[in-house]
Amino acid sequence: MSDDAAPTRTAGSADPDVAVEAAEFGEVISAEAAIKALDGATRAIAGELDLDRVLQLIVDSVRDLVHARYAALGIVGSRGRIERFITSGVSQAEREAISPLPQGRGVLGLIIQEGRAYRIADISKHPARSGFPVNHPPMRSFLGVPIRTGKETIGNFYLTEKMDDESFSARDQRLVEMFALHAEIAIQNARLHTRIQQLAVLDERLRIGRDLHDGIIQGLYAVALSLEDVPDLMAEDPDDASARIDRAIDRLNTSIGEIRSFIMDLGTDPAGQSFGARLAGLTDELLLTSGGRMAVDHDLADADRIESSLSLEATSQLLQIAREALSNALRHSAAERVRLAVRIDAGQLVLSIEDDGRGFDPAAPRRAGHLGLSNLEERAASIGAALDISSHPGAGTRIIVQLPISPETRPT
Repeated sequence: MSDDAAPTRTAGSADPDVAVEAAEFGEVISAEAAIKALDGATRAIAGELDLDRVLQLIVDSVRDLVHARYAALGIVGSRGRIERFITSGVSQAEREAISPLPQGRGVLGLIIQEGRAYRIADISKHPARSGFPVNHPPMRSFLGVPIRTGKETIGNFYLTEKMDDESFSARDQRLVEMFALHAEIAIQNARLHTRIQQLAVLDERLRIGRDLHDGIIQGLYAVALSLEDVPDLMAEDPDDASARIDRAIDRLNTSIGEIRSFIMDLGTDPAGQSFGARLAGLTDELLLTSGGRMAVDHDLADADRIESSLSLEATSQLLQIAREALSNALRHSAAERVRLAVRIDAGQLVLSIEDDGRGFDPAAPRRAGHLGLSNLEERAASIGAALDISSHPGAGTRIIVQLPISPETRPT
């Protein structure tokens, strides 16, 4: 054999360089899979605003992310105790069989108190363990990661029983820690959305209360005052007493009509309907509430085209503006025809409500019961829209709302 012959390798012998390259390649593939899984998990929770659904999506997603058999999300209250405990991987029957839900003691309490992650091979052997409640499934491997906003812990991930390994890895911990950043944003967004909805309900109650107090209630009070002397007048001047009673009846009938119009104000938007369908529903309500004495038509072809360009708040406020404007037309205009329209013009959404009623002078001081116009102005301003009210006595009223639409979201 020549001295310079190439070295030979027996069957089954390993090349160290190839082994290293294979290991590195495996690491790259594994890292790519982890990033893809993290991206999928964050996308799953990004578009949801309902708090209960967000919390369940989060705990389901984190369980899938690191292949855990069980996962839980504990929401921590101001006193450092678990106020809500959302689970994944545990059936409803199993959950109901487990006596009280965790309060934040033992290992779970460590994560709350220290605000850092814990990765444990066998939780049953940890010195801080507090034991499992009756009917609790057996669990060994454990990964706990806090969800923080600033220095405050708002919740914790609890993952147990790694399905494809004996215990959770450092990579699993990093993945969950990265996912916790996205989960915190999703939770805070959902909480903010819930708060906005609560404030919107409160705002509506205050608005309706103001309108009732300054309009209908004042009218009913005046009717009551006008009837106080009627018993004495019946003997002294029956004709005058009868006239007062007739006027009171007329005023009460007017108040009844106004109360009916408030029913339209209190109507809720049907879930799942488009912007255009909900606007059309307002005109249907107006026609019904008016008893058919008003002709109501609409042009809403552009409403659904532009809906994707509107924020939830803008959609809500535009619907309320349309509702209040139509209600005002019913209560105050004595109109025979009302028209509601939406169009896109020069990069703006234009919402218009017109009637052929008695009209009024917009520059004149507003009487009690006409606070609805102020409400319209406040609603338009809250979403950055311009509001124009055109009216003349005897010439009807036209209300136009113009909302700029950004080029990025403008429909084509």
